[in-house]
Amino acid sequence: MASGTLVSRILGFLRTALLAVAIGTTSDVGDLFEKANTIPTIIFMLLAGGIFNVILVPQLIKASKAADRGSAYTSKLMTLTITVMAVITVALTAAAPWIIKALTSGWDEPKLALATIFAYWCMPQIFFYGVYAVAGQVLNSHGRFGAYMWAPVANNVIQLVMIGVYLVMFGAYQDGRHTQLMQWSTSQTVVLAGGATLGIVAQAVVLFWPLRRLGLGLKPDFKWRGIGLKHVGQLAAWTLGAMVVGNLTALYFGKIVSAATQARQHMGSAGASVAGEAALNQSQLITVLPHSIFALSLATVLFNDLSNAFADRRFQDVGPLVSKGLRTTAVPIMFFTVAFIVLAGPLGRLFGGTSATAAVDAGAAVATLVVLTALGLPAKSYAFYLMRVFYAHEDTKTPMLLQVSYALVGLAAAFIASITLEPQYLAQATAVIYAASNTVQAIVAHVAVTKRYGGYGAGRVLSSYIRIGWLATFAGLAGGVVLALLGGYDFGYAWSGYTPAILSLVLAGLTMGGVFLVLLRLANVSELEDFLGPLARRIPGGPKRR
Repeated sequence: MASGTLVSRILGFLRTALLAVAIGTTSDVGDLFEKANTIPTIIFMLLAGGIFNVILVPQLIKASKAADRGSAYTSKLMTLTITVMAVITVALTAAAPWIIKALTSGWDEPKLALATIFAYWCMPQIFFYGVYAVAGQVLNSHGRFGAYMWAPVANNVIQLVMIGVYLVMFGAYQDGRHTQLMQWSTSQTVVLAGGATLGIVAQAVVLFWPLRRLGLGLKPDFKWRGIGLKHVGQLAAWTLGAMVVGNLTALYFGKIVSAATQARQHMGSAGASVAGEAALNQSQLITVLPHSIFALSLATVLFNDLSNAFADRRFQDVGPLVSKGLRTTAVPIMFFTVAFIVLAGPLGRLFGGTSATAAVDAGAAVATLVVLTALGLPAKSYAFYLMRVFYAHEDTKTPMLLQVSYALVGLAAAFIASITLEPQYLAQATAVIYAASNTVQAIVAHVAVTKRYGGYGAGRVLSSYIRIGWLATFAGLAGGVVLALLGGYDFGYAWSGYTPAILSLVLAGLTMGGVFLVLLRLANVSELEDFLGPLARRIPGGPKRR
């Protein structure tokens, strides 16, 4: 699972970096395309993501224990999903002009027009996200975790190819912010937006091969009566409510940050340094990497363990499972939190594009956002684990109430920022709000889990985070020295191009990683074995499970 996610994320990095070369990071078209291409993901998560990810797995696990291994139930469920997602996708695609206008702030007609065209091409992704999600959860419920994590690789490969085609046909972005929008052509839209949607199609379709190998004999079945929709609906109502709150909050944040796009129009050459939605999302793409690889992968397995523990009424196993998962995740999460802060400069440069001002403008804008978003990474993963406890127990009401509590904090902060700050600073303010909201969520989730299920050794978990965090900080100092010698903090060699940025990241990152591992060994940190053990056991001649 982790390896599939890692490969997918690396390819996603390449795709995003190449996209910055093609259309720019702090450019108008860059923000317009980001808006249109992000909306389908958020809308899908708003409509059904939570239902697929945390509600259906327990139901599918129960169904898999039937005589037919859940074949009938799964056939009905997939037929229902495909039908509903098709209807919703058609409706939302038709509503694209109103959706774009509602989710932007102050955009003029040319920007709204192009963003709407992008949306027409991107909205069909909603349907294929739904197919991907339900097929993936069927595989997960049968213990086939790998395919779901590897499928996005197909998406990223296709998008890389299509962006490459774009560069061959139309060339790279060269700081022409004011002419870029005026000269944009239909052919550019087809290659760029059409390629993005084609990738999502592939991501869904590739899952049908491992799904077929399950041997369930799945087929269309429109007889939905009697499959427990009422029970699932009761569970899903609260989950959907939580997703609505969370994703409407995300859409509101995007609306606020979109004001930066229009603000560039009146700032002349200084507008090239203004971070908008594309730069903010790039920083999140970078900093969410360890969460996606380690926290999500471990939590997916943990979720099944927790579901089984609750199903078997082994409540005494819940606390130890949560504690071990949190402490194990602390090793990569704390290291990467420090690494992002130390290496933000060359990381930002990779996503700055190839324009004349890529380093000092776009690269620096992304680097600043990387530092700010990284601050909330530990709390994000911590809260993510704790919320899974409720879902595993089929309690969807509590997560909904928790979601509302910290969403209100974020919304209030975002509203205050929108009326008190100049538009060019809204992306940075939003990054800070993300970090603060994650912290609030972790605190509230801890209180709720402890009150409901008893202690899970939070003191020991927190001690692990602090101890490992200090070791990561010392390792970060070593990596920072290397990066400083390479000009990583004064727009020197590390900022001079892609190859210098990559070389600087490798040298400083390897230094950090090496020092970190040595310090963990010297400090006899037991969580290191829990983290590296499963990987080491896969290496020929490595230690075996005891």
